[in-house]
Amino acid sequence: MGNRRQLSLPFFFILAISYVSANLVHKRFEYKYSFKPPYLAQKDGSVPFWEYGGNAIASSDNVRIAPSLKSQKGAIWTKTPTSFEWWDVDIAFRVTGRGRIGADGLAFWFTQSKGAYDGEVFGSSDRWVGLGLFFDSFDNDNKHNNPYIMAVVNDGTKNFDHQNDGTTQAIAGCLRDFRNKPFPTRARIEYYQNILTVLFNNGMTNNEQDYEMCFRAENVYLPKNGYFGVSAATGGLADDHDVIHFLTNSLHQPGQFQQTQQVAGDEQQKLNKEYQDYQRKLEQQKADYRKEHPEAKPEESDDWFESDNQRELRQIFQGQSQIYEIIKELGRKLDEVVGRQERTMSLISQQSSGLASQAVPSAAPGQAPPPGGYGGDTIRRHEVDAMFNSQNQIMGVLNELKQAIVEVKGKGDAILMNQVKAPTAQVQAVGYDTQSLISELRDGLNQVKTSVHQVHQKLGTEGNCPKVSCVSMTSILVIVAVQLAIILGYNIYRDAKESQSKKFY
Repeated sequence: MGNRRQLSLPFFFILAISYVSANLVHKRFEYKYSFKPPYLAQKDGSVPFWEYGGNAIASSDNVRIAPSLKSQKGAIWTKTPTSFEWWDVDIAFRVTGRGRIGADGLAFWFTQSKGAYDGEVFGSSDRWVGLGLFFDSFDNDNKHNNPYIMAVVNDGTKNFDHQNDGTTQAIAGCLRDFRNKPFPTRARIEYYQNILTVLFNNGMTNNEQDYEMCFRAENVYLPKNGYFGVSAATGGLADDHDVIHFLTNSLHQPGQFQQTQQVAGDEQQKLNKEYQDYQRKLEQQKADYRKEHPEAKPEESDDWFESDNQRELRQIFQGQSQIYEIIKELGRKLDEVVGRQERTMSLISQQSSGLASQAVPSAAPGQAPPPGGYGGDTIRRHEVDAMFNSQNQIMGVLNELKQAIVEVKGKGDAILMNQVKAPTAQVQAVGYDTQSLISELRDGLNQVKTSVHQVHQKLGTEGNCPKVSCVSMTSILVIVAVQLAIILGYNIYRDAKESQSKKFY
């Protein structure tokens, strides 16, 4: 019994390994049904092996199926139908917009025939034959279940149910948000042995393998050969619908894959044989040309191309040439700086020599030397003293004005406080205290005018000030008068308000 158990364990392992190997799925990348950046679109705007129309725009980085404008529709379809039955598609896209709600959405298609570029169902035709996988971002049925991903299989006889967002016709779906994500959102659609599986990457991380299950539907029957397509549409609201890449892999069973590899190997041998025949014919044509033209020298193909050493020497020479030009430019600028310095030094020396020549001339006999010793352009000592004395007097006047204003303000506040404390029920337009305040303000202003007039007389008797920039007396008086008028108006306004409020007591 022990020997039988020991023999049975390896036997079961062999069976398990053979079962797993029999169910392996072989993938093959299909470039004729794919596109990806960079250089996604050619210079003429076309996408190899694909056709697009409507409002779709192809660039080197992505295909904008529908731009963020109202009532836009576009689609892109493969030119040829598929030659394989089972497939796996990896699609990366962005749906972005400024609004909180977007419209209408994006659609992935695998249909028996190509749809329209401005159709009614997410930019493509209605009554299709095959699969439509919809990334719906607008809530038509007002059930607050969008954005939503769902799959609808149509046999060409049913119209899409727009009022209910197609939920009555969907074979499966999931509620996922794919708008305005930091990274591109990705969907992986696999159709193998009549089983449709959709995996979704929400675009919150940069991990390309961070997929989660959206749905898995069995007994899904699609056409054996069809066209791949992507479409999008906008309505009253609008989003940018960009497809970054569309990668297609064909799925094969192990035996079928070996047959496919054998067919591909036969084709490769055939192509190699044709290439060798072409090379043989080319050599024969060269030999015939040399016989007919013996005077022509044979061209060596080695001279047509640049070797690695030649390329390196050329790059070194170009770099040295650039360095030489830069050094030459720096030398020219340095010469300009030196020339400017020399001109500046010469001007300084000329100015110093001119000042020396303007020294005090010798006094004539019988005449006193000039008082200043130099020309009349410089300021004299007594003028500086007069300017300082004038500034000190102006500062004193300003301090006196400041003290007078502070005293007037203090008296006004005291009068107002007395009015508030005095109990009275009568209301007068202008009371006794206000009359006394006006008279006191008038006396204070007269005193200020008198002091300012005295200072002005003193300044006039001592002589005119040197020509300096200072504030005039008129400006100071105007400023003081304006401040006093503002204080007086504010006190009168406050008395009127207080007298009005006393009517209610």
